[in-house]
Amino acid sequence: MYTFHRTQNLPISLEQAWDFFSDPKNLKTITPEYMGFDIIAGADRRMYPGQIIEYRVSPLLGIKTKWVTEITHVVPNEYFVDEQRFGPYTLWHHKHFFSAIDGGVAMEDLIHYKAPMGALGSLFTPLIVTPKLEEIFNYRTQKLTEMFGSYS
Repeated sequence: MYTFHRTQNLPISLEQAWDFFSDPKNLKTITPEYMGFDIIAGADRRMYPGQIIEYRVSPLLGIKTKWVTEITHVVPNEYFVDEQRFGPYTLWHHKHFFSAIDGGVAMEDLIHYKAPMGALGSLFTPLIVTPKLEEIFNYRTQKLTEMFGSYS
């Protein structure tokens, strides 16, 4: 199993951050276009525990795959957790934390993940999967900074 961790500070209120991130439709906005990310179902309401969201995405080589996640935990203005129920990973557990800081909000992502295909997947994770996650979150950081400004 692997862990990915990223924190970003933005000059917006905790409530503004929560309002944006608790709307599943906004995930498309902060996902690179080349990934062909489309929400198929389940994004018609604000996040709630038990919510199932279905996506189509092309994480590698333009190959479309279906990804189904469940929002398992939600504490408004504090955190939410999404877990893969079906998709490209053997395990995907993504925690999103939000906390007010002086002049803005700190947003923290903590992901535990495991690629499929056993030993072969473990071999390719540091070569392909982890760099892809870095790329996606670098894009997300850039996009959020463009939308909300940079924290100083």
